[in-house]
Amino acid sequence: MDDRELTQRIRALAKAIPSEPPSTVISLLEALKKDAAPTEDQLRSTKAGVTVGKLRSHANKDIARIASEIVSKWRKNVDAAKAAQAKKKMSSNSPTPSAQATSSPAPPSSSFNKPYEGDIEKRHFKTDKVDTARTGNKTRDNSIGLLYNGLAYRATESVEEVLARAVEVEQAAFKAFKGDHTPEYRTRLRSLFTSLKRKDNRALSRRVLTGELHADKFVVMTDKELASDEQRARDEALERENMKKAQVPMAEKSISDALKCGKCGQKKVSYSQAQTRSADEPMTTFCECTVCGNRWKVRFYSAVAAALAAAFF
Repeated sequence: MDDRELTQRIRALAKAIPSEPPSTVISLLEALKKDAAPTEDQLRSTKAGVTVGKLRSHANKDIARIASEIVSKWRKNVDAAKAAQAKKKMSSNSPTPSAQATSSPAPPSSSFNKPYEGDIEKRHFKTDKVDTARTGNKTRDNSIGLLYNGLAYRATESVEEVLARAVEVEQAAFKAFKGDHTPEYRTRLRSLFTSLKRKDNRALSRRVLTGELHADKFVVMTDKELASDEQRARDEALERENMKKAQVPMAEKSISDALKCGKCGQKKVSYSQAQTRSADEPMTTFCECTVCGNRWKVRFYSAVAAALAAAFF
């Protein structure tokens, strides 16, 4: 399959995703799965890996499953090609040719790209039987386990793939925050875990697992950058609403020692007036004791007038 044909298929797939029924998308994916795996250069130039990779978190389970199988197949092919190239380079640099130099490179571990077959809602490094002891440091190893739990949640990637990404992220955090003993290191890892586990933010872990979001950038993202598009929209709407409320003019309050609090007996009372009834009736006076916080209101004009008159006249 050449670049042109692959590009046409990816465009057809991208067009079908929002407008066609799932059966059409599944048919296009099945065709991609049956064909020979493209090279790494083809994947980069056509962006096929990005388009298909995003479908692994699709709401339709069949689409998500097939997409995961395709990505696994493509990744395995790229890994094998890299291994062959490295083997060839080593043999060309060797002063004496050997039989091993011309032999076929060993394929990557079959389990590395094998999709997870258990309950993706309950994935945990303990239930997945993952050995997180990778650094010899208890704090760092625990952090790897925490990141594994966040990345594995609802993910179909193999245990090895998730663990590899968790180790990368921990190493990036260790480097960015100058070790595991700093408060920033521990606070940031807990924040990353929380963001990865949010049910409305599945795209975040997908971007990390596929390599679209590099670990070095991931560990220094702000909370706003980590949030999903939906969460950012909600936060912005709330911020606009709070701004509107802050701009609403509040009734100016005055302080008087002529009004006495019926709760604590102090005469340090603030008050404001508002027309709560018809225009031909007295205004309502809202009182608040500045000492104990007691609040009350007075609707009889005569009582208020007498108190205020004594204070100001």
